[in-house]
Amino acid sequence: MTTMPSCSTESTVPAGQNRLALEQSPYLLQHADNPVDWYPWGPEAFERARLEHKPIFLSIGYATCHWCHVMEHESFEDPEVAALMNDTFICIKVDREERPDIDQVYMAVCQMMTGGGGWPLTVLLTPDQQPFFAGTYFPKTGRFGRPGMMELIPEVKRMWAEQQDELLTSANKITEALRNAKSDMPMQILSESTLQTAFDRIYERYDARNGGFGAAPKFPTPHQLTYLLRFWKRTGETKALQVVEHTLTAMRLGGMYDHLGFGFHRYSTDERWLVPHFEKMLYDQALLAIAYTETWQATGKAFYRETAEEIFTYVLRDMTAPEGGFYSAEDADSDGVEGLFYLWSQEEVERVLQDLPVEVVQNYWNVRANGNFEPEAPGQPEHTNILHMSATADDIAKQLNMPVDLLEQQIANARQQLLTVREERIHPLKDDKILCDWNGLMIAALAIAGRAFDNAEYLAAADKSADFILQNMCTPEGRLLHRHRNGESKYTATLEDYAFFVWGLTELYQSTFATARLQQALQLNADMVKWYRNDDEGGFYMTADDGETLLVRSQDVYDGAIPSGNSVAALNLLRLGRITARPELEEEANLLLQKFAGELTAIPPGHTQMLQALDFGIGPTQEVVITGATDSESTQAMLRGLQALYLPGMVAVFRATDGDDAISKLAPYAADKTSALDKATAYVCRNYMCALPTTDIVAMQAMLQEK
Repeated sequence: MTTMPSCSTESTVPAGQNRLALEQSPYLLQHADNPVDWYPWGPEAFERARLEHKPIFLSIGYATCHWCHVMEHESFEDPEVAALMNDTFICIKVDREERPDIDQVYMAVCQMMTGGGGWPLTVLLTPDQQPFFAGTYFPKTGRFGRPGMMELIPEVKRMWAEQQDELLTSANKITEALRNAKSDMPMQILSESTLQTAFDRIYERYDARNGGFGAAPKFPTPHQLTYLLRFWKRTGETKALQVVEHTLTAMRLGGMYDHLGFGFHRYSTDERWLVPHFEKMLYDQALLAIAYTETWQATGKAFYRETAEEIFTYVLRDMTAPEGGFYSAEDADSDGVEGLFYLWSQEEVERVLQDLPVEVVQNYWNVRANGNFEPEAPGQPEHTNILHMSATADDIAKQLNMPVDLLEQQIANARQQLLTVREERIHPLKDDKILCDWNGLMIAALAIAGRAFDNAEYLAAADKSADFILQNMCTPEGRLLHRHRNGESKYTATLEDYAFFVWGLTELYQSTFATARLQQALQLNADMVKWYRNDDEGGFYMTADDGETLLVRSQDVYDGAIPSGNSVAALNLLRLGRITARPELEEEANLLLQKFAGELTAIPPGHTQMLQALDFGIGPTQEVVITGATDSESTQAMLRGLQALYLPGMVAVFRATDGDDAISKLAPYAADKTSALDKATAYVCRNYMCALPTTDIVAMQAMLQEK
């Protein structure tokens, strides 16, 4: 592993800008022209706060956050507000995607103090980083009971001058409460009944009418769906598969999906999946692609495979750097207006599609003269449409009394014409920083789909991203770094960086059987255990032992929009333990699961990625060794027969009989496995019991799918 040298040097702030102009984060650069005297997070800001004895105004957000833009335009670009901020505070801006460790600490503060949270996150600190006030979005002036900046800042200034001892005492108490916050959930025994209880609790929240869970707003939470797939596979519970199929179908047909350029928007603001929050995040594309791919494997229905392939079309076309890394996100706003890039009036559609049957397109994507999008903000146009489908293409073809092949051909032509016109519009901002953890998720998604669909392009893209990270986002000692942009790699990796990237490398090994990928996964997993482990209680901290000292050292297991690092690490440990027959890795996973057993049983919908690790740990699992000549047709056919199956509890090893036997050093039990009759041979074990080897693909598949 090598590193690209950092480009950060002592530089002069350009005239008319603040210190954020010297940063690489697109979010921080968005604020470089503000009249606010912003600092990036770092010792310079804290030293000035101590010297001037001023409180700190900490503002945390990200480049594609709509309400972050609103607060900037209302307040941070306003000279009157900026003057008050500069007079009262030392002001610090943080990109939550660059510094998730800082964000997690102060989001926990906000949730503790207010009962909620979100972005923009606003926290007021003492010069030694202790919080005494927290909130989210604040308008310039107060309205509807929400205080504004013009009222809040003078009051804080007054209290800092007149009641500082009270504020400092409050800050100490908040900090102490945060540091002493421990789970009070009783220890639980994890078993197969835990998985059943989890399904029951998740099913209670299922929206049988619209798909998904709960009421608006609706988030995709694909790891809940991949858990339900595993529960269906384990039990045969048809309701679990029904929930998955209904939800994935509703999301794909709805307005949360970009029907022209492909890929999913962030979430639906309504319960019907119609009106999205229009930003697009890399992690959503990765996790949803996994869910659609696995559902295709489970059902064989082309709809799910096609959706996964469309997601990858979007990512490889629009979100991939030439060097191989994947960009982070695309904004919801273009030309300062949320959703403007994606909305269509009926008149526009008719004008673009003069040579195509407009009526078919209008019925397919529900384009109407009055529109279906209700403007909620200045600049949003009236009578526009969010393209969406009310039924599948097969059902629409029946309604229109036309062959489905003809319908799909006409829609493909219309899509291309509309997309060409849309490309001429002002594009949303692309956040082009490359994050190690989110790239790990996309590597995993491409690797899973690459083997499931037998798609070499996907595997090549995953390999290229992995190589990019290993060559450009590591220290000379081989430790991961979190963020890369414009040739600069920076920030000590988080637990998620290690866990998600190890996941990606493990999936790459399962897809390509390149032994180097397994070696890399094992080494980085060992580094994660070394630097992030909680030696007293088990599990892993978010930050490294030698990382920056923050207010607290977080240890989280909640699977929110993205699975937690602990959840992914648990399954990594189990799978790597089975691949290499190293029981100490499985024992590490068991300790982790036991530590968080109370959370798993108390709030199953919030821990579905961790439940997938439990599902694997309980079994049944399948361990397979394939031996054969690397490029022989029998070997390739057997590997294809293995990789197309939906077997979430399977791990596989390939031992080449015609070359380097490096795998036997990592998985010594494979060393004595040979090929029979010069044909590829499969050795199948289930729950530590091994069957006789076979050269027959059908026989191998039957053994793997036995109950």
